[in-house]
Amino acid sequence: MKRRSWLMVVAAGCGLAVVGCSGKAAPDSVTVSREQLQEAVASRFPRQFPVAGMLQLTLKSPALDLLPERNALRAVVQAELSGRVLRQSYGGRLDLDFALRYEPTDRTLRAHQIRVNSLVIDDLAPAMSDMLTTYANAVSEQALGQVVLYPFQGQDLALLDSLNVEPGAITVTPQGLNVALVRKKPAP
Repeated sequence: MKRRSWLMVVAAGCGLAVVGCSGKAAPDSVTVSREQLQEAVASRFPRQFPVAGMLQLTLKSPALDLLPERNALRAVVQAELSGRVLRQSYGGRLDLDFALRYEPTDRTLRAHQIRVNSLVIDDLAPAMSDMLTTYANAVSEQALGQVVLYPFQGQDLALLDSLNVEPGAITVTPQGLNVALVRKKPAP
């Protein structure tokens, strides 16, 4: 996410430091609002993806919905299909659900468990539409699975590092994300 979106993490770290000095228990989580998450995801788009070596699928910024009952997010993404085998560009939309995970090896927040609900390209010939549907899961996995939703920077987590904690379980709530702060695992 953008730096200012994660200022709350630094603020939480400051809070942890103050709490540590006061002898009170440290907070065990940080909250990220739906708006902050939407802003962070929007900064990673538009993105282009090849389809079957002949077409180009451009995905614009997704509109996110929270699905707390499934601990997932829903994204509806405006799409544009173009390529040398088409005479024009076609618009449409990709509707999918996904969960979030923290990747400690590169300190990023990423989508995973991606499930395509639909990929509809308006006015596309039925044969092309069928071909695109065949590739929908692979394209979606590539589109969101490779997207780093937020690369945590050293300075973003400096205070948390000093307290030996990192992001843990991510829970989707009606208000946004609740990111647990857990003790870092010892290096092997």
